[in-house]
Amino acid sequence: MTAAKQAKTAARPTRPDAAAGGERIAKRLARAGLCSRREAEAWIGLGRVSVNGRVLDSPACVVTDHDTILVDGQPIPAAEPPRLWRFHKPAGLVTSARDDKGRRTVFDALPGEMPRVVSVGRLDLTSEGLLLLTNDGELSRLLELPSTGWVRRYRVRAHGRITEDRLAALAGGVTVDGVRYGPIAAEIERRQGANAWLSVGLREGKNREIRRVLEHLGLTVNRLIRTSYGPFHLGALAAGAVDEVKPKVLREQVPGFFGDAAGPRRRPAKPAPP
Repeated sequence: MTAAKQAKTAARPTRPDAAAGGERIAKRLARAGLCSRREAEAWIGLGRVSVNGRVLDSPACVVTDHDTILVDGQPIPAAEPPRLWRFHKPAGLVTSARDDKGRRTVFDALPGEMPRVVSVGRLDLTSEGLLLLTNDGELSRLLELPSTGWVRRYRVRAHGRITEDRLAALAGGVTVDGVRYGPIAAEIERRQGANAWLSVGLREGKNREIRRVLEHLGLTVNRLIRTSYGPFHLGALAAGAVDEVKPKVLREQVPGFFGDAAGPRRRPAKPAPP
């Protein structure tokens, strides 16, 4: 080995053998419920994470339960078994850990006995309905991926006139202001004066996707309620209430995450109207 290679190797953080029960540092932070894996990598870039007294400058570090991991100088919590909750988000809450405008967040509204959790995706300020929460950042990331195959379903009240044919055309996807949106299943539930209630199903859930696509069709969304996320439904859960998904149900619905299979058990062929 050349002197240059020796110096480069010496500069790398210690990487315990992954086969001996190790895992990437970002995954470990995510499993502790502190953040998502992507956020963990950002924290490492900011020098907030240290392993065995050494500040990391790269996420290319494998750790085990024997390593001392600190974030901002504080030990991270022990990794708990993955858990999932249903939360009925009311309108007016921000889906973020903190808000620079001082608005109340989803996490401010949770019961005090709840552990630290992250959201599975987001609902914007004025949107309502089902928001999944988990103590495991890796699980959150998996459930957010379009490749997981889960359909998000919504009831949408929109102002304006629309035909079933124009809504049906969304099944082939649509491009709005240079952004390509995947297939959307939408149909009219009922009309109410100048408004219409729509059923909408999609898989991607890009930022403000439903609002932007419907605006492209000449509609103005004035209420948006997520009714389900994959196999998990809002049901009769009251606004502001939170309910934990039973561990057995979680394991059945996401077997791949627990090493029971290659991925989620059910993957519908294409979105269907709620």
